[in-house]
Amino acid sequence: MLLHEKLAAFRLLLASNSPRRRELMTAAGLPYVMAEPFGCEERYPADLASDAVAAYLSRLKSESYPYPLAAGDILLTADTTVVAGDAVLGKPSDEEHARRMLAGLSGCEHLVVTGVTLRSSTARHTFSAASRVRFARLSAEQIDYYVDRYRPLDKAGAYGIQEWIGYVGIERIEGSFYNVMGLPVQALCRELEKFISE
Repeated sequence: MLLHEKLAAFRLLLASNSPRRRELMTAAGLPYVMAEPFGCEERYPADLASDAVAAYLSRLKSESYPYPLAAGDILLTADTTVVAGDAVLGKPSDEEHARRMLAGLSGCEHLVVTGVTLRSSTARHTFSAASRVRFARLSAEQIDYYVDRYRPLDKAGAYGIQEWIGYVGIERIEGSFYNVMGLPVQALCRELEKFISE
């Protein structure tokens, strides 16, 4: 039996405002419903390893979900971070911040980490996936064009790999492309299989 058939016995709740995660869940054939919106202050300990932040924040979002889970419910929360050196790049605060982020990523390799937490009324499981991404050298004109046209203020690291900047600026990826978009779909399918079997 395929995963989407097994999930028919469950209610998979996607707690995310990301249109890209909804797109990826739908494309993978995973049946889900949107969780009711809720607030979560996305803060993490200053001494937390940079590659562990995404998993931490996905757990924090799961724990912040204020509604009880019924039997058969599976809550899915996720967070994606861009790690350049030891710095964790979240979403830019404004367009000038986005330009600075992209200038810092230009010509360099960085790590994209997505943490995912699955939680039911009786169990919780968190996992993460990492992809290495290398940008070509970006000109100021390219950065200005991308920020002005695409306004990537809702994206960690100030870019979306599926947008223009990904086509013209990314030289190499090691790991899951979909992870860089915001959800490691293959890993999610594998972990969901295990989660519903336990």
